[in-house]
Amino acid sequence: METGLIEAVERLHHCRASFLEDVAVVEKFGDETVWSGIVSIFLIKGNTQADKCYAWSSPIEGSTKRRYYAVLHIPPIDSPEKAVRASIVQEHKRGNGNGE
Repeated sequence: METGLIEAVERLHHCRASFLEDVAVVEKFGDETVWSGIVSIFLIKGNTQADKCYAWSSPIEGSTKRRYYAVLHIPPIDSPEKAVRASIVQEHKRGNGNGE
């Protein structure tokens, strides 16, 4: 588990989190890899919407900082792959595909 993820999950979703496992995810669009990395899965308590959360981070271009993602396990998000896919779609809709 990457340092900082548990704090991000707890801060973003106002809950207590405990690490469950890491999963390697590769998200492709056609033949192109659009994201590849490790997604950590957390069990969460105190959140009224979900009991699980998927979290990862990525570097912010032009910075030494990282952007943290914490996506709740709420249908249709029921896997690390779908969590990553949903965040990519959301960033694309915002017109901000570089993670900043």
